[in-house]
Amino acid sequence: MTHPPFTLPRLTSLARQAVPKLLEAVVAPMAVFYLAMVVLGLKWALILTCAWVYGGVAWRLIRRIPVPATMLLAAAAITLRTIVGLWTGTWMWYFIQPELGTICISMAFLASVRLNRPLVQKLTLDYIHLPNAVLKHERVRRFFARITLLWAFVLLANSTVSISLAVYESLAGSLAGYMLLRTSAVALISGLAITISVFGFKRLLRRLHVAHA
Repeated sequence: MTHPPFTLPRLTSLARQAVPKLLEAVVAPMAVFYLAMVVLGLKWALILTCAWVYGGVAWRLIRRIPVPATMLLAAAAITLRTIVGLWTGTWMWYFIQPELGTICISMAFLASVRLNRPLVQKLTLDYIHLPNAVLKHERVRRFFARITLLWAFVLLANSTVSISLAVYESLAGSLAGYMLLRTSAVALISGLAITISVFGFKRLLRRLHVAHA
């Protein structure tokens, strides 16, 4: 069975599309929370972090830019986290909540592979554009299924580590300790998974004899 020829941008080009969105959705909210926590206290840290996420949604709506599904989910999740954080008055539950959700997402990743609808492929399209010819290729479909399995276990590992650290550091009363250790551990685990994903994708491109744009 033959497939039509297609052209794919270089990985560096794809990364330039994805990195700003990841910084906005992941790094910036953490920075806003920590700085507000140090300067203004827990209450304002919760409120300002929630405002940051909704500000991103509002900015896109005003400029008539499509809002990614992942951002809408993040807005819903941050609302619930903020309410629980304000109600309990502790940062531990604020950080544990998304980890419980992440465990559920990891289970959904596993189920999506079983249903032959790998979630990593759907989420990837929120950040970068891939031609239809690429997505329909059998080798590409198998690649996304394997990467979805990989990230299901990565999410589960990250959540387990994060919850354990949140409980331990909360008892010690150290938010800074939690953020440092949690960020380092998640960066290490996720970094290894990203490396495997990137090299796996480059290997896939070589096998498909893709001409880079």
